[in-house]
Amino acid sequence: MDTQRQPGNAIRSELVAHFQKMREPLLKQWMQLMTSEGLLTGIAAGETENELATIYDTRVRCLETGRYDEARAYAKALTERGALRGMTAGQIVGVCRSLCHVCGRSLFDLYHGDLARLNGALDVYEPVANRILSIVVAAFIEEKEKTVRQQQEAIRELSTPVLQLREGLLILPIIGMIDTQRARQLTEQLLRAIRANRARVAVLDITGVAAV
Repeated sequence: MDTQRQPGNAIRSELVAHFQKMREPLLKQWMQLMTSEGLLTGIAAGETENELATIYDTRVRCLETGRYDEARAYAKALTERGALRGMTAGQIVGVCRSLCHVCGRSLFDLYHGDLARLNGALDVYEPVANRILSIVVAAFIEEKEKTVRQQQEAIRELSTPVLQLREGLLILPIIGMIDTQRARQLTEQLLRAIRANRARVAVLDITGVAAV
């Protein structure tokens, strides 16, 4: 069949059938490749096989349907339960790239000697693989940013304790820089402490503030 005239949907269906048929050997090759490259650090050993199988199946379904809702949902679920935490951006990209490598190599084997069909298959497969990579990396970055925000919030809470000097008198020692967000947080924190302690006087100690 001339691939240049073959409808894109026909190529897509052919690829889906190939990846479904080759699921087990490709998963095994993928696992071996990542193990040899040290890419599985940060993923619990007991969860590795199930996680990789789900990633593989999700990719095949995205290829089949042309939709990425499932990939987004799964990437979000991974980060929420911490499967990606502790992994570097390089590891995340490496995991996805290694699957691309394994699947791409299988396409070279499938279309060996037929460059036109191979090019047609890659034209369909590669955009899907790249899109999924961007989705996973975006989920990873979002989770990391969320963790940083939570840590910053915890640091703010720890660095600005409201102390009760005596009944009715509170002091809030402030250290560091004060931006709009932190000023709002300090105000809310102080008001909560005033209500909780029924304080009449609150002292703001700003001797540790670089600039007011």
